[in-house]
Amino acid sequence: MERPSAEQQWQSRTGPQLGTWKLQSFTDEDLATGQKTDLFGAHPSGYLSYGPDGRMSAILVKEGRKPPDTLVPTDAERVDLYSGLIAYAGTYSIEGDKVSHHIDTSWNQSWTGTTQVRQFRIDGNALYIKTLPAKNPMTGKESSAVLVWIKVE
Repeated sequence: MERPSAEQQWQSRTGPQLGTWKLQSFTDEDLATGQKTDLFGAHPSGYLSYGPDGRMSAILVKEGRKPPDTLVPTDAERVDLYSGLIAYAGTYSIEGDKVSHHIDTSWNQSWTGTTQVRQFRIDGNALYIKTLPAKNPMTGKESSAVLVWIKVE
């Protein structure tokens, strides 16, 4: 997918998406079975920010992550902490009901340099984002997720 032109990027720098959104829910659907799972628990935490400069960042954290016993986590603690995290940043563009996240850096290096396209809609102070069918980077299964974010005032 081509990067958006400077004109397209400029057009996406205004609108109701601007600002910071707090994660309320993150539900993943396995497309083979239809099974829905709250991969990060019933009460995940995280933030999604869209700036007027065309930059965005996202961090999602699993509910109930256990802190390491010491400042420097053990290898097992690192694995556990990593498995409960999604984080990335880059630029964004909007076309119709789709937002494209052009990822410059990420928690999962396989996402760095990619474009992640999402469907979205804003209803009052809620932002609904649905991932397009793809392999989930946490489970490896073909899935689609719905994330609900609430505007931080």
